[in-house]
Amino acid sequence: MFSGIVEEIGIVKSIRKEGENVHFTLTCSFVNELKIDQSLSHNGVCLTVVELTDSSYTVTAVQETLIKSNLGLLKIGDKVNLERSMKPDSLLDGHIVQGHVDQTAICTKVEEADGSWYYTFEYEPQKENVTVEKGSVSVNGVSLTVVNSKDNSFQVAIIPFTHEITNFHTIEKGTEVNIEFDIIGKYITKIVRQYMD
Repeated sequence: MFSGIVEEIGIVKSIRKEGENVHFTLTCSFVNELKIDQSLSHNGVCLTVVELTDSSYTVTAVQETLIKSNLGLLKIGDKVNLERSMKPDSLLDGHIVQGHVDQTAICTKVEEADGSWYYTFEYEPQKENVTVEKGSVSVNGVSLTVVNSKDNSFQVAIIPFTHEITNFHTIEKGTEVNIEFDIIGKYITKIVRQYMD
């Protein structure tokens, strides 16, 4: 379980394919605090640490994860948003993020707004995957508030701090991002549709 508050950006150091799986090795400042079998969010995808060295760690993505997320597009040197799982006594500064990416979306517009930025994302509508005005959404693992919610698109406003400490500063028109829709919204939408059918 995560909060969508990114701790820092990790850097992809190597990528190794093994069958349908892909092993990603990354570096970050808290490598020495990680443990084997620990969960870590990578651009919003919950992955398990499987190898550790003094300066790097490795996680494995299976085919299903690669299909549903943008991890298969990663290259050596890419920046990845990292967040360790929440502790039971932690403040929930973002919203409940499971690390289970629902689908990807494409950035269709980036607008500067006198010190901040508006990003527009479009996605293929799928059953319970919806946004609501002023609701929560996770984009590449970042907890954000939805504005201008539509059936297949939404916008988010990014402040300078978030722009700098996450990989949002690398997102441009055409960039594919990971989306996790709000879990509460997904349950409500499913229940309502069951009663309407």
